[in-house]
Amino acid sequence: MKVSKIMTRDVCLLNPDNTIGEAASLMVEADTGALPVGENDRLVGMITDRDIVVRAVAQRRSVDTKVAAIMSKEVLYCFDTDEIDDVTRNMGKARVRRLPVVNRDKRLVGIVSLGDVARNDDATNIGETVTRVSTPCGKHDQTAAH
Repeated sequence: MKVSKIMTRDVCLLNPDNTIGEAASLMVEADTGALPVGENDRLVGMITDRDIVVRAVAQRRSVDTKVAAIMSKEVLYCFDTDEIDDVTRNMGKARVRRLPVVNRDKRLVGIVSLGDVARNDDATNIGETVTRVSTPCGKHDQTAAH
């Protein structure tokens, strides 16, 4: 099955100049823990609720801190035409819970999460992915600013 069949299509996109206060409000409004960050029609980062807590609140940064200061800049993504099994394997290896989904023109078309996979894949595959993802120190490691 292709990622396009299970991904969430209605994705909010932040700009690096948005503040973390705006990011947090948008996360509440959208009921999500992660948002892609785009600039000039290009995906340039990801910010999670954990980024806000670990890289901003814990360091006593202002809610006016720009998203660019705390987002993960190394953006891992998948294509909407990728097979779910391949994507979950890659999520496990990279230890990430969500991936932005782009089309062949590298335009953001959605996001795929472990929840999306769990609702649409077999229990063994999702169990292996969750086990891998739950091991600390993945690509979107929260302890260092990227």
